[in-house]
Amino acid sequence: MAERFLPTEDPVMEAVLQWTVARDAQDVRRLLEWLPEARSSRERRALLDRVRGLLSELESALDGLDSLS
Repeated sequence: MAERFLPTEDPVMEAVLQWTVARDAQDVRRLLEWLPEARSSRERRALLDRVRGLLSELESALDGLDSLS
């Protein structure tokens, strides 16, 4: 992500959204690594459902960052 010339109006919100993006991306990566090792289709579906939820949260955080600029 590029450095800003001027700070945002809400630096706390920006920090929270950046943390959310980094954490969700890390969690999605970990869940996708576990997916092939799942023992049942039920476990695979549960992992995939969680990945979808995190991707939705990730997209919202990215949209929030865009709106701050």
